[in-house]
Amino acid sequence: MPQSSKIQASPSVHFSVASVQSTRQLVVSKLCTSMGPLEVHGVLLRILYSRPSNIVILLILDAIIWLQRPDIVDFHNRVQDIPPQFIYDVYDFIVVGGGSAGAAVAARLSEVCDWNVLLLEAGQDETYLSDIPYLYPTLQKSNLDWKFETVPDSSFCQGMENKKCAWPRGKVLGGSSVLNAMMYVRGNSEDYDEWENLGNVGWGWKDVLPYFIKMENVRDPKIADKPWHGTTGPMTVELFRNRSVLEQYFIEAAKHLGHEIADEMNGPDQNVFGPLHGSIRDGLRCSTAKAYLRPVWKRPNLHVSMNTMVEKILIDPGDKRAYGVKFTKNNQHHYVMALKEVILSAGALNSPHLLMLSGVGPKAELQAHGIEVIHDSPGVGKNLQDHVATGGVTFLIDNPYKNGSLSVTIFESTSKTAVLDLVFDNSGTLMDMPSCQLMGFINTKFQPEGSKRPDIQIFMSAQSDLSDGGAWAAYGSSLSYNYYAQNFERWIFHDSFLVMPLVMRPQSRGYLKLNSNDPYDKILIYPNYFSVRRDMDVMIEGLKYCVKLAQTPALASLNPKFIYDVAPSATCQNQEGDSFYECLVRHFSQTIYHPVGTTAMGPKTDKMAVVDAQLRVYGVAGLRVVDGGIMPTITTGNTNAPIIMIAEKATDLIKADYLPQLLKQQDLKPCDTYNYEYH
Repeated sequence: MPQSSKIQASPSVHFSVASVQSTRQLVVSKLCTSMGPLEVHGVLLRILYSRPSNIVILLILDAIIWLQRPDIVDFHNRVQDIPPQFIYDVYDFIVVGGGSAGAAVAARLSEVCDWNVLLLEAGQDETYLSDIPYLYPTLQKSNLDWKFETVPDSSFCQGMENKKCAWPRGKVLGGSSVLNAMMYVRGNSEDYDEWENLGNVGWGWKDVLPYFIKMENVRDPKIADKPWHGTTGPMTVELFRNRSVLEQYFIEAAKHLGHEIADEMNGPDQNVFGPLHGSIRDGLRCSTAKAYLRPVWKRPNLHVSMNTMVEKILIDPGDKRAYGVKFTKNNQHHYVMALKEVILSAGALNSPHLLMLSGVGPKAELQAHGIEVIHDSPGVGKNLQDHVATGGVTFLIDNPYKNGSLSVTIFESTSKTAVLDLVFDNSGTLMDMPSCQLMGFINTKFQPEGSKRPDIQIFMSAQSDLSDGGAWAAYGSSLSYNYYAQNFERWIFHDSFLVMPLVMRPQSRGYLKLNSNDPYDKILIYPNYFSVRRDMDVMIEGLKYCVKLAQTPALASLNPKFIYDVAPSATCQNQEGDSFYECLVRHFSQTIYHPVGTTAMGPKTDKMAVVDAQLRVYGVAGLRVVDGGIMPTITTGNTNAPIIMIAEKATDLIKADYLPQLLKQQDLKPCDTYNYEYH
């Protein structure tokens, strides 16, 4: 473990517990049984000052946006929900899930005006606050989140409430592209060549690059003219605004260790450090709902039904063909038929769940829950992969300028100045993404020889686990009060930064299991993080590199102190070397929104493959899966952009199957009357 000097508690936590006991007696009594006085002070400060006051700030900000930011309100372009009485009995295509992939699929299929398309989304429309980049952690565990949790496991997430990892997933039009940190990373060319080498013809880098170009509207002039980028697609890509002062320190640290500072992470060489591009439009979030659906939802052949829970895909057990869906809206059951296909875009957790509920999945598991087996598909719910990360690599710093703070704290970001900058100038801290001021990819000693794919992704953050006092980030990650108090409480709101490593290509594989045959019982998630020892070894090397970055001259000038577990009664205080790092990993392990692989694409000879290279479900006609679940192996970097690419390619595959027959008809509608422009 790195040497850390003893650090005094932040002055902000020195106040009397007696002054608040009368109104929080129950909380205090519970906390005091397991925490010391200092930890109780800090927790109460967060409860009494941080979270309630910031809820008020968010409500005020929401109201101000309604009054002063018509571009965010976007009243005339917001997607309107179709009332159930106007939903047809039959559509050509039914798209289940209006998330990162489903929104794009529905928009692209509705370009053919002779096809009627129904998009079913379990959640509501985006909120105004979801447009604000800095506020993305506040969306976790909100009504826009499915609020998934993993099954407890002694190998990871030991610092979380009930030892369960929180797995945020978007339950909203636009899906997780509304909840995530908007980081735009396409992955490595070797990722897609690997897919093709696994037997998935047409999914190599040369095949998928045109779809990345098609979907992009890159607005950074430094890279927009590159031949591997597009400028006319629906998804706008920009640099985040309002960069922190710490960014230049991070750049110098990376340079000192020999890293190239590139203009982007999506160029020919991924082993670089560089500024963060995001799915951003004019500094605000650009979800797939905003990018794909708002410009076209008024098409008469596209219906969007929100707050609609799909309970089952209807499959004829005789000819094994999907012919419709059963869903609930306004507490009433509805059945809708599909003339051509049902397209399942509910995500890597909900798509396999729906397949199993509908009779497609591992035979023994379906039978155990009384579900009629239509097709025994053992790979459904298996092959679960995720980019596991480790938090807690927090460094306290001294500000040489003795004026304010170098890092971004909750007080600065929710100040009057920050709100006024956002509302009247579309600028300021609320437009920032301090959780990743500089991104980089590195190779560890475990990297396969000859590979150009890095095995660790690094976020260099101008905020840390201390910056919001645990009010948002720790809450969203489900850190327990005890764990946060023991390891972080005494330094909350102190000037600090964080460096976070992510394992890019884990060898561990998790799985999903049914909780019951009730569609409202969430799927059981077994991530199996670190079940293969190599993943832990790679993570430990990544953690060592994070500390190495903090020790470079540029950051050393800020006198960084690695504070994790130096407090009395800290979690890993008696551990040293690799054992210390492993203890940190097993306690502060977390997802970065990247579950994939649970309905994997593969050749028919692969018994664990769920879909073929056309994304058609094996054993069931008229049914495809189009989302991150089809990835046979996870991509190197954030997965949202690859998932949108999958949707773009999938719709061309679908059109190729049905357009030739359509074009033979003599009574085609004049599709040129539609507005196909994406802004």
